[in-house]
Amino acid sequence: MTAPSVLLAVDIGGTFTDLVALDTDTGRIAVEKLLTSYPDPSLAVLDGVRSLLERAGLSADGMRYVVHGTTLITNTLIERKGAVTALLATAGFRDAIEIGNEGRYDMYDLALRKPAPLAERRLRFDVPERMLADGRVHQPLDKDHLRQVCAQLRAEPVEAVAICFLHAYTNPAHESAAQAIVSESLPGVAISASHQVAPGMREYPRASTTIANAYVQPIIDRYLERVEAGLKASGIAAPLNIMLSSGGTTTVAASRDFPIRLVESGPAGGALAGLHWGRLLGQSDVLAFDMGGTTAKAALTRAGELAISHQSEVAHVHRFKRGSGLPLMVPMIEMIEIGAGGGSIAHLNALGLPAVGPESAGSAPGPAAYGAGGTRPTVTDADLLLGYLNPDYFAGGDIALDRDAAQAAFTELSAALDLPLERTAWGVHQLVNENMAAAARVHAAERGLEIRRYCMVATGGAGPAHACGVAGGLGIGRIIIPPLAGVASAFGFLTAPIAFDFTRSYVSRLDELNLGELNGILADLERDGRRIVEAAGVAAGDIKVSLNIDMRYVGQGYEVRVPFPMDRLTERHIADMRQVFETEYRAFYGQLADGVPIEAVNWRILISGPQPQVASAVFDEAQSANDEPVACRPARFAAELAPLAIPVYRREQLSASWTAAGPCIIEEAASTTVVRPGWSAQVAAGSCLLLTRVGGGKNMEWAKT
Repeated sequence: MTAPSVLLAVDIGGTFTDLVALDTDTGRIAVEKLLTSYPDPSLAVLDGVRSLLERAGLSADGMRYVVHGTTLITNTLIERKGAVTALLATAGFRDAIEIGNEGRYDMYDLALRKPAPLAERRLRFDVPERMLADGRVHQPLDKDHLRQVCAQLRAEPVEAVAICFLHAYTNPAHESAAQAIVSESLPGVAISASHQVAPGMREYPRASTTIANAYVQPIIDRYLERVEAGLKASGIAAPLNIMLSSGGTTTVAASRDFPIRLVESGPAGGALAGLHWGRLLGQSDVLAFDMGGTTAKAALTRAGELAISHQSEVAHVHRFKRGSGLPLMVPMIEMIEIGAGGGSIAHLNALGLPAVGPESAGSAPGPAAYGAGGTRPTVTDADLLLGYLNPDYFAGGDIALDRDAAQAAFTELSAALDLPLERTAWGVHQLVNENMAAAARVHAAERGLEIRRYCMVATGGAGPAHACGVAGGLGIGRIIIPPLAGVASAFGFLTAPIAFDFTRSYVSRLDELNLGELNGILADLERDGRRIVEAAGVAAGDIKVSLNIDMRYVGQGYEVRVPFPMDRLTERHIADMRQVFETEYRAFYGQLADGVPIEAVNWRILISGPQPQVASAVFDEAQSANDEPVACRPARFAAELAPLAIPVYRREQLSASWTAAGPCIIEEAASTTVVRPGWSAQVAAGSCLLLTRVGGGKNMEWAKT
């Protein structure tokens, strides 16, 4: 009997659910794409699995493992549809999550709204106890009082409890004792403790993260149970791994304990896909641009790697305003939500100006062109009216687009702007492109990166249609459109190693480090990480351990993260820490603060398995190459010019030597690539499409086949 050889990836987006299967023996790829099911996304997952197995002729017992990423966590937080959650806080601090911090995301808005806490005030309780910052007990935990609180909670429909005591990251004894009491008093209730979920300093984000974890825990627990049961019912006994926001995968058990780490699991796949295809074509400086049905995300590499952030926000009051969301202290690939997706709705804002998003038509009813009841204009409707999309070949022909419905949806907006309908559609398309380019430009500038020297990797169902417009606005002259770009996030999951990381705040000046105590902490973190990674199927000898340290000058409010070799720390390492900190600090700020002591704040250990090898993936090539256009249709590329009759190609029919000058359109089942005037296109290594701006892409080096 042959060993299982098929890897299956499942990505749930706001509009579509994508599935990609890779046979590692043959390198063959199979794909399935269907609308996301609401309110239960698992239905689309299981329908897609059954359809994929049948259409691709795959056997359920041939699956080696399944990787799954989902937007369920994000949607639950945004829509406020999580579990009824209570908070247990140190006496006097139950309102810290409502007070937040002193920052205002809009200092001139007198009616500024802050995100409401996920635990309402009547379910936030003070618990007498106090731990000092150095881990010494100042006031013992009042266990009798805590039991009285639990008695009150039994009278409420509480499904989850978050425990967040002061300085629990230095000494978790009180939180651990509280966990035991709550577990005994409230059986069946999900419990999240801050020393396990977010063991780091800064009270507000630590509490916010812990509450968010508790808030989604019952939801994700039930969801994963349905998915596991459904896969088994389909005959798939392969282990199920879950995609993390940090770019690794982990077990279902770890996902149930720390579901907040899944908050950006889907977009992480798009970033990984961008990194993979950039490396394959010899590009280390990559802008991974992923535009799906609901949102568009972007990630920039630094020194050929994706940056990992431990500070982010979710469920924003104002979508694109930093500081207007709930803060999270979880590791995730550093991405920005730079704009709208294909289903985002175009409208007039409060000033009477055209705007797109943040509201989306989603998958139900979807854009007006889907013919499923949508009546408001969306980006997809605009792209159809501009001639970019083929109404008979959208999603491989599974969704027939209705041009008349798209026109009807734009009628009111066109009248309000006093513009012809197609010029309104062009304006919406351009507005989306300009907004995304502006957001990416600011993101790069804040990090000191020159974005014009980057290569864009465009993915997602809508990404290839908008890539030239966004890249042109950024001054980027190189674009990679990978094969299966419309399901690239799911493909990216297949490149993710099994990994998990732990963080512990241990604040100390370098010249005062207690190396014995610190080595004990790092050993505990490594042990816990190895346990999780080995449970996911990685052999002990294949595990890699790496260390990053957050460091700063004494008196500063924020830190610089520096990589450091993972080893048992001794006195000789202190000088090395100082040196790597000064190197990173100078790179960020251009100068050093000579004579000021340096302190370490957070210690972060990453435990990971080997990188999966998917470079041998074989993508469908033309049965009989046809480099000639399969059609010609009018498309608009400027507001003041009439539509141009441009050639349309089928991507799967193109030979390895195909090249063409824009404007032209290349269609495939899951996405459409629009090559604007002033750009050229060619097929290159890995079945990728390479788009080059005429005059802006000379002397560029690409990896050869």
